[in-house]
Amino acid sequence: MAYYLDLFSPETYEAFSKSNRDVSGFRLRQQNAASRIKIGDKFICYMTKLSRWIGVFEVQSECFSDDAPIFLPQDDPFVVRFKVKPIVWLPKEKAIPIHDDRVWNRLSFTKGIDKNTSKWTGKLRNSLNQLTNNDGHFLEEFMSLQVDGGELFDIDEDEYQKLITHRIHRIDRVVTVTVPQDTKDEVESTVNQPEVRESIKVQSLIASIGSQMGMSIWLPRSDRSAVLKEWKDQDHVLLDVLPLNYDETTLKTIEQIDVLWLKRRSIVRAFEVEHTTSIYSGILRMADLLALQPNMNIKLHIVAPPERRDKVFQEIRRPVFSLLDVAPLSERCTYLSYESVQELSKQKHLSHLSDSVLDEYAEEAE
Repeated sequence: MAYYLDLFSPETYEAFSKSNRDVSGFRLRQQNAASRIKIGDKFICYMTKLSRWIGVFEVQSECFSDDAPIFLPQDDPFVVRFKVKPIVWLPKEKAIPIHDDRVWNRLSFTKGIDKNTSKWTGKLRNSLNQLTNNDGHFLEEFMSLQVDGGELFDIDEDEYQKLITHRIHRIDRVVTVTVPQDTKDEVESTVNQPEVRESIKVQSLIASIGSQMGMSIWLPRSDRSAVLKEWKDQDHVLLDVLPLNYDETTLKTIEQIDVLWLKRRSIVRAFEVEHTTSIYSGILRMADLLALQPNMNIKLHIVAPPERRDKVFQEIRRPVFSLLDVAPLSERCTYLSYESVQELSKQKHLSHLSDSVLDEYAEEAE
C-alpha cells in the first residue's frame, strides 16, 4: 500500500462534499501517473489556496476514463478516475493547516524549511505525487483524530468565499472565472527597486536555462543591458531579430514579452516575469498574444514571487481573460515561482533535458 497526493481547490472541495463521494478524478495529462496506482493505495487530500489537509481516500478500482460530469456541470476536466472510499473527509473548519507546527515540523518536505518560502511547495504541485509512507501514515492518523471531536481551526468565511471560482456557461463550453477584490495598495502599480533587480536575476536565469537546453533566446531590447550583466551569452544564442512571419502588431506584442525560447523559427515557450504591485502587464500581453494569434501553440508562463501566486491565479481568471474566443487564458498559461526557476537552474545536465521539464515546476490554475 502506498500514499499519493490528491489536490482539491475550494471549488472542487465544495462540489465533492455535495456529491456521492465515491469517485475521484484527475486531468488527462496525469494518465501515466494514474496507471501506477493500485487498489488499496490511499489518496491524501489537500486543499490548495486554503493550504489544509482535508481527507483520506482508499482506492477501490484501477483507473478508468470517463468524461461524464462527476460533480461539476459540463466540461468536467477530471476524466481519469478512480472509485474511492472516503476514510476521512473533514469539514473545512476541522481541516488541518499545513503550517501548524505539529504538521510542519513532522513532514519530510516541510521540516526545517522556512514557512515564508515556497521551497516546500514542490511536493504539492501536482496530484498523484507519491508521499512517503511515514508522511502518509502520520497525516492519516492526524486527520482520523479530527473526525470525532478534534480541533477547530479559524476560517474567515468572507475570505474563503473569495477563493472559490465561479463558473460561466457559454454556448460552447463552461469556463471558470474569478473577480478579484482590489485593495488600496493595488490600485496603482509601483516599482520597488530591489524587486526589479530580483526580477532581472530571474529573467537572466530563464534565459540561461533555455540557452543550456539549446534554445535561441529573445529579450526585449529595453531589458538587454540589465539582463546581460547577469547572464553571459557565451553561446551567442540571443537573437537580434525575431525570425517570425507575423503582422507588425503581433510582432510588436511578441517583442515585449520578457523571455522567449525558440527552436529554429518557432516559439517554444514565453515567459512574463512580474515584479510590480500590479501584475496586469504580463498577463495582458499573454492575452493580447492569444487574441492576435489564437492558433499559436506555445506554452505561456507567468513568473512571480511566491507571495504573488494566489494573485496571479485570481487575475488570470478574470472574466476578460476567461472569456477569450480561443480558450480561457488559464488553460494556456501557467504559474512559475521565482524559487522554482532557481531550483530548475541548479539541475545538472540541463543540456540533456527537454523544455518539458518545466511542466514539473509549473502550476495550473485549478
